[in-house]
Amino acid sequence: MGKKGAGYFKYAGRKLASERFDIGDKPTPDHAIEVGARVIAAYEGGQVASVDLVYARFQSALSTPPATARILPVEARAGRSEKARPGASRPDYILAPSAEAILAELLPLYVRNMIYQGLVETAASEHGARRTAMKNATDNAGELIELLTRTFNRQRQAQITQEIAEIVGGAAALQG
Repeated sequence: MGKKGAGYFKYAGRKLASERFDIGDKPTPDHAIEVGARVIAAYEGGQVASVDLVYARFQSALSTPPATARILPVEARAGRSEKARPGASRPDYILAPSAEAILAELLPLYVRNMIYQGLVETAASEHGARRTAMKNATDNAGELIELLTRTFNRQRQAQITQEIAEIVGGAAALQG
């Protein structure tokens, strides 16, 4: 998604399965739903082995480092109890509906939310970068205006001093 990502892969000589340039700086959940459906279909169809999301993580207006998040396959994280007792058995839960039915409902939501998070953080990062760039441009313009005003005033003052000196010199020549 986006011109930068597509441009990178074209430069690297990699074929793109699809590309989107219409999302812009106002991503919506519908964008994430559309992209998420394609990603899930490609993963389930065996066209891709894994799906990673590369985006600009928004930490602050000045800090937006690139980040990568593995979306598919979903990797389970070890809980605190499993870390504390490596030999302990896992608890057995009774799920209604079945675990497969729950996973079938939650997996698309998880993928959509991860994609939406990436889109929103990238948009926020871009807004922060634009704001910072505009603030720097405004500050630089203010400094330049101040410098030019000071230079103009000095030139004007030098010209006035020159004219006064010529008038005084002319009056002294007439008197003397």
